[in-house]
Amino acid sequence: MSTTHEPSSHLRQNGNGDSPSFAVPLEPRRTTWSDREGTEAELLLEREWLTANGLGGYASGTISGACTRRYHSLLIAALPAPLGRMVMFNHLAEEVKFADRRILRLDGDEPLSADEHRPAVPEEFVGQMSGEFALEAGLPVWRFRNGPVLIEKRVVLPHLQNTVLVSYKVVEAPESIRLRLRPSFHFRGHEAPVSGGIASPYTVAAMERRIEVRSDVAPPLRMFLVADHSSLVLDGGRSRTLHYRLERARGYEFEGTVWSPGYFRVDLEEGEEAVLVGSTEDWDTVLAVNPEAIFNSERQRRERLLCQAGLTHGGPFEQELVLAADQFIIRPNTRTADRAVAQAAGDDARTVIAGYHWFTDWGRDTMISLEGLTLSTGRHAEGGYLLRTFGRYVRDGLIPNLFPEGHKEGLYHTADATLWYFHALHRYLETTGDRSTLEQLWPTLRDIVAYHVRGTHYGIHVDPHDGLLSQGADGYQLTWMDAKVADWVVTPRRGKAVEINALWYNALRLMERWAGEFGDAAYAKELAGRAEQSANSFNHRFWNEAGGCLYDVVDGEQGDDAALRPNQLFSISLDYPILHASRWEAVLGKVKETLLTPVGLRSLAPGHPDYKATYDGDLRCRDAAYHQGTVWGWLIGPYVDAHLRVYPHDVAGARAALDGFVHHLSEACVGSISEIFDAEAPYHPRGCIAQAWSVAEVLRCLRKTDAAK
Repeated sequence: MSTTHEPSSHLRQNGNGDSPSFAVPLEPRRTTWSDREGTEAELLLEREWLTANGLGGYASGTISGACTRRYHSLLIAALPAPLGRMVMFNHLAEEVKFADRRILRLDGDEPLSADEHRPAVPEEFVGQMSGEFALEAGLPVWRFRNGPVLIEKRVVLPHLQNTVLVSYKVVEAPESIRLRLRPSFHFRGHEAPVSGGIASPYTVAAMERRIEVRSDVAPPLRMFLVADHSSLVLDGGRSRTLHYRLERARGYEFEGTVWSPGYFRVDLEEGEEAVLVGSTEDWDTVLAVNPEAIFNSERQRRERLLCQAGLTHGGPFEQELVLAADQFIIRPNTRTADRAVAQAAGDDARTVIAGYHWFTDWGRDTMISLEGLTLSTGRHAEGGYLLRTFGRYVRDGLIPNLFPEGHKEGLYHTADATLWYFHALHRYLETTGDRSTLEQLWPTLRDIVAYHVRGTHYGIHVDPHDGLLSQGADGYQLTWMDAKVADWVVTPRRGKAVEINALWYNALRLMERWAGEFGDAAYAKELAGRAEQSANSFNHRFWNEAGGCLYDVVDGEQGDDAALRPNQLFSISLDYPILHASRWEAVLGKVKETLLTPVGLRSLAPGHPDYKATYDGDLRCRDAAYHQGTVWGWLIGPYVDAHLRVYPHDVAGARAALDGFVHHLSEACVGSISEIFDAEAPYHPRGCIAQAWSVAEVLRCLRKTDAAK
């Protein structure tokens, strides 16, 4: 197996039969294999792909085609609450029959034909075709070769639709082939266990070569095949069991039943194409789909994203990250009322999916990601939508921590998300000069400060004796180190946390600046006084002389916590650093020496009694390691910022900290960046396969170091 990154020679043709001419060079990331056995089989099962629809819906799977996660599906639709995101099109078995009666499979799964052996729980896939997987403009493409036959497969989700198109084109073939496609279904929430069973019998309505699959738990799935010489065969329905090997490894239910009403069949000659369409949209929308136009328009939309980001001549690494960033910015389709309110006010709503597959939109992740996802990519208007959207959600001085799947209301148990809101707004204003947004949000910002000073939920309050921000409540994890298993809060960090106070000081200084711009001298003076008090207290209380760095928490449940964690970097990296400049180099040096890896920062230094080198096992084991050594990709952002603040002329050194992510784009979710990694070499990727703040912070730092050259 090999992975390369080179210009494509298989660009989709336009309607005139000519190759399209794009101003932006789009270099695909390729993975090739010669067979599906041994090591190559394992790699094809481990590497995954993802494409999203801008609503929170997505399609994802392994390169092999086998389903290994509950989230693997050709269509997970983002539906209005209370449904949320639902698995609507679980699996597609793909079979090619040749004139000599040979039958080969494209999907890397068990055979379709009734006279072939069907393993009950296939542990591995087999196949007889060599192949290639590529991301072309971020879109997944497979090419399968068997002797003189070459078949190309593509998947696309039309933007802002709960629809998927899967196309098959016979690029080379000396004679006709027959393609059989059997779709399988188990309609369920994408977080639901695969073992839940099919709640009630599905009914199927067939009209010519169209089918509509109905159930009591989801809207109908509408499906048809766009092709000449095709037919639909309804064979009475068949159930089969899928084995989800990654769910088993993660300690979850791992066997589930899917059901198929039949299959589509089409005969194809060289140069011909068939496109399978599946959708939860109404029939008028579905039948209006023009596959050729959809594929071309989606590619052109992606080209516009690169042009908007100013990457007409950018490197492939940055181009890929711009396209990866697009997957996280969504219109909140599951909360239609919120969109309606925004649009009624002449605005629009946006939010950020924190990570695929299982995260929804989180306030903290959105604010940390905002600059990299929107400002570094030229999507300034959407940055404004995000800020104003979350401004409408502020309650009692807090923005939501997260919106649970399928719910209309957010949960507010966070001490830092609201403080990151000030940081994100500042970066937005610096980039756009959008004073009207600041004026609109100003009353809300003042209200947030007031609530923090006098105290709000979860023990979040300013200690009047030292001006430091304290937080903590039994049973809650309020900082970004938020692992919790049942009633066990793994890293509670109650008290005065180092990054919380760095963020609080930064917010006070920003508010002082904005108050001055509004001509409110009295309020600006009050804010300056609070900032000075907190800075003086911080530098006195947080400095750990014995360690030559900062305490992670002071005045905590167990006193002052000297655990060496990356959180102290924020005392240097934010726009208004709270730490005295004389201590910057010592703190950065300690972090670099103990926490820096090629793919981010460890969350705890090796040698600590709670340090965990690997993130693996069931939920309890994983959460015990989540912030106890596990490497977080997004932390490379504050590291680069701190490095450039301490060594402003060492741009090359800052840029070198990003090099490890180049290789990573060929593993886990190809073309994206994982949430976390093991704490020791080889730094195996873990957690979500595509994480918003990982992508955003690496992209932001790439653009920042480019600009500083």
